[in-house]
Amino acid sequence: MQRDLTQPATQESLQPKIRISGLTKQFAVKGGNFTAIDNISLDIAPGTFFVIVGPSGCGKTTLLRILAGLEKPTSGSIEVRSEHPGKPVNSMIFQGDSIFPWMTVYQNAAYGLKMRGVPEAEIKEVVGHYLDKTGLTRFATRFPHQLSGGMKQRVSIARAFANDPEILLMDEPFSALDEQNKTLLQEEVLRIWEEHKKTVVFITHSVDEAVTLSDKIMIMSAQPGKVKAIIDVPFPRPRNVLELRSMPEYGEMVYRIWGQLRDEVQRAKAQEEERT
Repeated sequence: MQRDLTQPATQESLQPKIRISGLTKQFAVKGGNFTAIDNISLDIAPGTFFVIVGPSGCGKTTLLRILAGLEKPTSGSIEVRSEHPGKPVNSMIFQGDSIFPWMTVYQNAAYGLKMRGVPEAEIKEVVGHYLDKTGLTRFATRFPHQLSGGMKQRVSIARAFANDPEILLMDEPFSALDEQNKTLLQEEVLRIWEEHKKTVVFITHSVDEAVTLSDKIMIMSAQPGKVKAIIDVPFPRPRNVLELRSMPEYGEMVYRIWGQLRDEVQRAKAQEEERT
């Protein structure tokens, strides 16, 4: 069950933006039920860049889809504190190509605003701002088939931020990109996020990416997915990706998180071998 909890702005620092309580999701399969996530409870404060890592099959995407309202939990609840009832609660950036092939870059980026009936002059200003931030201004009239994979993801990012949701949900948005494009887009997301510091829930398999982007990291266990650990990332903002990765403290944190994640990856691999 997902509810919007409207709270006075003066309580912003006291109330979580997202509260997940006892969340469990099961799927009916041949011979019984498959538990994807099991009894997850956590609070996410407003403006937190919250990253989830875990082995394949641990329920990361299932959890994100429940947050987005695309799946219903079997039990438990999600509460989202809404401060701006006129705005969308969330926008989601998917792992794969999710922009409309028949629309131009500008039209894709403007889509959410148009659906909400925002005045054209405001759409032009907002979309122009985010196309500029993502380096897409000179490609505004191009169609997706004329863009590289990295540029398509830039369009998805521009569309999500332009729609001005209360929460951004990002499901491994850079996983299909080469390392150079991935680093560039990480830098752009951090730069855009710094403007308004929206609450972000971001899924990745990459410990490097998690440490680079996040304020907090949740490590999930192998199936059924549970909370294994929640780790605070202490590095100051704003962040320069390459400078951050040159710091010894960065390498130490990546090593420490990978140490906790490794056992879960090995357990997930053993589970897969048992099933085959």
